[in-house]
Amino acid sequence: MNFPWHELIIQSDWMITMAQVLLVLTGICVVGGLTYYKKWNWLYSEWLTSVDHKKIGIMYIISAILMFFRGGVDALLIRLQLMTPDNTLLESQHYNEIFTTHGVIMIIFMAMPFLIGLMNVVVPLQIGARDVAFPMLNNLSFWLFAAGMGLFNISFVLGGAPAAGWTNYAPLATDFSPGTGINYYLIAIQIAGIGTLMTGINFFVTILKLRTKSMKFMEIPMFTITTLITSLIIILAFPILTVALALMTFDRLMGTSFFEIANGGMPMLWANFFWVWGHPEVYILVLPAFGMFSEIIPTFARKRLFGHQSMVWATGGIAFLSFLVWVHHFFTMGNGALVNSFFSISTMLIAIPTGVKIFNWLFTLFKGRITFESPMLFALAFIPNFTLGGVTGVMLAMAAADYQYHNTYFLVAHFHYVIIAAVVFACFAGLIFWYPKMFGYKLNEKINQWLFWTFTLGFNLCFLPQFLLGLDGMPRRLYQYVPEDGWFTLNFISTIGAFLMGIGFLALIWNVVYSFGRAKREATGDNWDGLGRTLEWSTASAIPPHYNFAITPEWYDTETFVEMKQNGKHYLDNRNYEDIHMPNNTHVGFWMAVSFLFGGFFLVFETYIPALIFLFGVIACMFWRSFEEDYGYHIHAEELEENEAKLRELREQELKEKEDNKDE
Repeated sequence: MNFPWHELIIQSDWMITMAQVLLVLTGICVVGGLTYYKKWNWLYSEWLTSVDHKKIGIMYIISAILMFFRGGVDALLIRLQLMTPDNTLLESQHYNEIFTTHGVIMIIFMAMPFLIGLMNVVVPLQIGARDVAFPMLNNLSFWLFAAGMGLFNISFVLGGAPAAGWTNYAPLATDFSPGTGINYYLIAIQIAGIGTLMTGINFFVTILKLRTKSMKFMEIPMFTITTLITSLIIILAFPILTVALALMTFDRLMGTSFFEIANGGMPMLWANFFWVWGHPEVYILVLPAFGMFSEIIPTFARKRLFGHQSMVWATGGIAFLSFLVWVHHFFTMGNGALVNSFFSISTMLIAIPTGVKIFNWLFTLFKGRITFESPMLFALAFIPNFTLGGVTGVMLAMAAADYQYHNTYFLVAHFHYVIIAAVVFACFAGLIFWYPKMFGYKLNEKINQWLFWTFTLGFNLCFLPQFLLGLDGMPRRLYQYVPEDGWFTLNFISTIGAFLMGIGFLALIWNVVYSFGRAKREATGDNWDGLGRTLEWSTASAIPPHYNFAITPEWYDTETFVEMKQNGKHYLDNRNYEDIHMPNNTHVGFWMAVSFLFGGFFLVFETYIPALIFLFGVIACMFWRSFEEDYGYHIHAEELEENEAKLRELREQELKEKEDNKDE
């Protein structure tokens, strides 16, 4: 087999050695805990093989929070390195690895699964569906993502992490990056990207074909609309990334020269491929965030969303323009004036539909009966912070000015004001908002407020100084600077802000633990004091039954559920139950992903025989699924009636307790 064992264990840095030890100890603790409490069968049958969209969504979110921690540690190390001049905390190679993995993890392995997890939990409920269109594919999508995530993360302790930046530009990633790091990048993202592409197809079909029959397209809730359009972007953009990753993999493993400049390749071809995917990827992240804020703001303003149809058209306009702006990422790389002018104008045009959304949110707030629950605080903070990110984006869109801004910390600050203010704020807000749908209770509101204030203040303290650093000429990707540069004070302030953000994240983790033990379990599905406006709040219990709805709800307008409640009616009043067909769990997704994981690992080290063996494992799983006779199962009307009666009794008990508390 000729496996390069001498390349496997990294021994060059005490931090990496500590990570290796902690990884082994964590694995021992997890295996020991599952064995001691005899939870292996429960874990496998209830979670690993589940096709329930709600459980799959929870697994995505757990993965995202783990990656938030990993990517956050990378960010803190970057800030510690830059906090003082002439710092020697990190070696140059280690620093390059850390800022590369920070970018990849936060975009591909944190933000994407966080959003997809919330999509999984919420979207089928919002459209009155009992699951996604392809439940088995949903399970496989998650496990391919998890395999890619696992493969990428072990690069830090086995073989060496990539160090060419998250954009992985050629020729740095081809001619000048020996070792396994870039192989990890290419193969791990390829595996995870296949899973994401499957997710896009799945949700696109789900929303078009499985929404309740009375729900017209322009009356679909905004989070579901943004998920639909995001899914379309995924379907169109991710094949480009797949091809680009495959071509560079051929360059590194098979000796081709698509991007290797020494043999006549075209490095700029990679830059074009990457950003033709990469800029739509920004909107794959941002559009679902817009959808979440479009659910949260009307809920806590107690008003209909202003201009619902214009929001739909604006979302479509942003998606269309997202494919026409990629060259603004390399204005400085030798394009002609005509090309730069076209892409400068197309970039600025995105401000128009985005501005429509901003004004619609503001008009929704106007004269609303606003309350400041923590999801609403994140939504309100998003508007000015994201606007600052957008305005600086217009500055960067001016090709002539971009020559000054582009390679400085001004661009770093702009990017984070877009991604953190929109995506991370939305992830926190959406998690808190829909937490009862996943676990049957709300997170502690006081700790949520601590999360909001520490994270938001830390965010601005971290990244506002970076605009000034960029204008003062501090280059991005910088490893060290000298005292004479005059950047110490602003870098020190920025580092303090980063640690405040870390404290905010720890507040979230503490809240999850605290609320698990202390929060009151709820029976009603309308968890925010009856303020719910869409179908996910109409379920028979806080955690929806595994079949979601005993009877498919009807939806005639964006305010149907609100109007029903105002008239003293509810979907649960209908008790004409019929048999329901549901899908079985599947073993295929998990084991196919295991084959991808180990096959990818051996491919990273260019050990082809075991890689081919695991490739046959993937093919065997496909054959098994193709010939498997799996017709699902039925929940009979009698069972539905019995279960719904139990849930009704629990809701009535909760309502009686609330009335008794009011009387006291």
